Amino acid sequence: MTLELGVLVSGNGTNLQAILDAVARGTLDARVRCVISNKKDVRALDRARTAGVPALVIPHGAFETREAFDRALVTALHEHGVEWVALAGFMRVLTPELIRAFPGRIVNIHPALLPAFPGTHAVRQALEYGVTVTGCTVHYVDEGVDSGPIIAQRAVPVLPGDDVETLGNRVHAAEHELFVGVLSDIASGTIGARPPMKRPGAT
Repeated sequence: MTLELGVLVSGNGTNLQAILDAVARGTLDARVRCVISNKKDVRALDRARTAGVPALVIPHGAFETREAFDRALVTALHEHGVEWVALAGFMRVLTPELIRAFPGRIVNIHPALLPAFPGTHAVRQALEYGVTVTGCTVHYVDEGVDSGPIIAQRAVPVLPGDDVETLGNRVHAAEHELFVGVLSDIASGTIGARPPMKRPGAT
């Protein structure tokens, strides 16, 4: 099946570019229905426009609550015919408003081998901790921070003399391949939707 994809971004959009390139090459059977950023004037929006994809800005600061912001995202995603959502450098924790609108159909790419180094600055954390191997993870999104079920991972060695930039560049290169590969498996039906398990005490 052709994957009807919406991509949420907050910055440069290199993972978005990898997705757009794979679609253009025909190696990813998907249509990027829209790209939505919570920040204006980011490079990711230019990448979407260059590819002829609707590029929307929905600033989170314009909403009184996180839930109201997510409701606006859901409305836009549904209006554009999105069936799966990819978080490609989207720097917001999702609320149930969005998660329940696409149950088991939201995936995220994270620059570490989860459960190690969740949250922001994962590459810097790996260096500071002194690990010899880090990498990237694609996972289903739940209501926590990088805590959803893991779909796939790719290891990246930490080399002597690495800094945040050099290690980050190698991790990002691995991210591009891994994310596109997982989305291809979703499009082919090899990977399906997986609603996240409820957390203890959740209603």
